[in-house]
Amino acid sequence: MPPRKSKPKKKSKHTVHGKRMRTKSARRQNLGTGKRVGQLFEDLVAVQARLRAPGGCPWDREQTHATLKTYLIEEAYEVLDALENANATELTEELGDLLLQVLFHADLAREAGSFDISDVITGIHDKMVRRHPHVFGDVKAATSSEVLKNWAQLKAAEKRQRSPAKTLVPSALDGIPRSLPALLEAYQMTRRAAQVGFDWENVEGIFAKMHEEIAELREAIDASDQGSAEDEVGDILFVAVNLARFLGFDPEVTLKHSNLKFKSRFQDMENEALRAEQRLAQLNKEELEMLWEAAKARAKPPVSASKET
Repeated sequence: MPPRKSKPKKKSKHTVHGKRMRTKSARRQNLGTGKRVGQLFEDLVAVQARLRAPGGCPWDREQTHATLKTYLIEEAYEVLDALENANATELTEELGDLLLQVLFHADLAREAGSFDISDVITGIHDKMVRRHPHVFGDVKAATSSEVLKNWAQLKAAEKRQRSPAKTLVPSALDGIPRSLPALLEAYQMTRRAAQVGFDWENVEGIFAKMHEEIAELREAIDASDQGSAEDEVGDILFVAVNLARFLGFDPEVTLKHSNLKFKSRFQDMENEALRAEQRLAQLNKEELEMLWEAAKARAKPPVSASKET
């Protein structure tokens, strides 16, 4: 059956990120049939296969890997929305939708004789064991940085084994899809470069680079050089991604937070103008700035009495 395009978001008392989630009662509900997780998964695989079989769902039978691309991306972002909303019920549903996309693609591959869901599971199981020798073997890795370094080395070795005819050493950047959104692509590239030691010594170096790129942008603007200006804006964005990564933030998630903050404050401005029977387009720059500052002030959490003292 076709994925839902706009899903009504359900409110729930159960939340995540430090708040209470569904625990024993949820497990009793989900496993009320007495089936183990493996059996439940097999049942879901069977449902998907039935939808694709003769006499199944016409929509499901029409789908291909190409037609499902949009839904895969959509479902992944809806998982992110559920995480942002800190709603356990919503997250449960969205993870199920994303899991269905994995099963759908695996079922298409099964029909084509390429692989099936058991190959997918075996592959990721073996990879996790292979890439964690500090857990399942004798390798020592006391810190996250050591784990990531080992991971990168193991991944490079696996690539060499898969393509022994190549004379060149595989790049640490191999395998990063060009189809990724630019922000995520930049994050993945700088993260992998850092894993092999190509990184800043400290955050001050990134700040200096940012100032350098801004100065170059000003020069391009002063020279009315649109091509160079575009390049420099891109360089500034790239440095910003590096800064977020260096500080331990995912730039995509960080920008999402800022987007949400801007949306909330801008809509606050619109509401304030509406209360005065005005529209933002009718106001001058100074009035808009006043509304913006007021929206920012309302959005800030109140300072506790202990902090005031």
